[in-house]
Amino acid sequence: MRFGAAYWIQRTDWPPLRDACLAAEASGFDAIWLDDHLLSDEGDWRSPKLEGWTSLAALAPLTRSTDLGLMVSANTFRNPGLTAKLATTLDHLSGGRAVLGIGAGWFEREHDAFGLDFGAGFGERLDRLDEAVGLIRRLLDGERVTHEGRFYRFHEALCEPRPIRRPLPILIGGSGRQKTLRTTARYADRWNGYGSPERIAETSAVLRERCEEIGRPFEAIRRTVTMEVVIRDTEGEALAAFAEIETIHDIRDRIGSDGSPRGVGAAGPPELVAEFLRAYADLGIDEVLWIFRNPFDLETIRRMPEVRALL
Repeated sequence: MRFGAAYWIQRTDWPPLRDACLAAEASGFDAIWLDDHLLSDEGDWRSPKLEGWTSLAALAPLTRSTDLGLMVSANTFRNPGLTAKLATTLDHLSGGRAVLGIGAGWFEREHDAFGLDFGAGFGERLDRLDEAVGLIRRLLDGERVTHEGRFYRFHEALCEPRPIRRPLPILIGGSGRQKTLRTTARYADRWNGYGSPERIAETSAVLRERCEEIGRPFEAIRRTVTMEVVIRDTEGEALAAFAEIETIHDIRDRIGSDGSPRGVGAAGPPELVAEFLRAYADLGIDEVLWIFRNPFDLETIRRMPEVRALL
């Protein structure tokens, strides 16, 4: 099982974020992920918020081994041609470590603030995502693309230089059965979800069906899960540490954009966290992404190898 460190980059400035990301690489995390919002999507939306692609570009020459990606890039923010160029440039800056994470976009307030088209509804944004990812895949794979679609028009668009990493992986985040998982089956190399092992197993079964519909092997898509984890010597210490983060970021009793409840998944000593992760390992989950917010939990980051050793 791979381990990713996922940083939600609100209410922070660059030095602590940089140092926390470098601590994750030093501790042996396999990937670093940053979120992609223009305003804080947790707590007060007026709180400070860094931009994701620029932050990844700054991390690229500072890191050596970790994958780098957004969890996930909002398709509504950018033309898919620009997104392909951003991912390719990040891949070159990092020496071939970029992953293009992308989703439909969901936070209406930031679209209103910056005058970005939020679309007629969630279904339309998912249709836009499907068209965009198909174009991105073609550009990353070296095609010269001319396209007249419902949402996008390209005329002999190309993405040169090509990525170093070939194919540059596309990860799609989201669990919508009718649209998101069909887009994942058609185009993605990786998928990201959130929830209990039971929820992930149910969604994985639907993704398998979507793959079978088009004749693609289900095993060709690496599945990843985002979660909240805190490591301390005792469960009480871990829960107290998470409660502090909940207060700072106003995230108690949260409901995610997909309607599912949010909260800490595992809090306690390494043995407890490892037991929590085994249920995901049994499902064949390739990577677990641990969420971190400022002040970044350096103890959990430092102690991740204790959990890995127990799996």
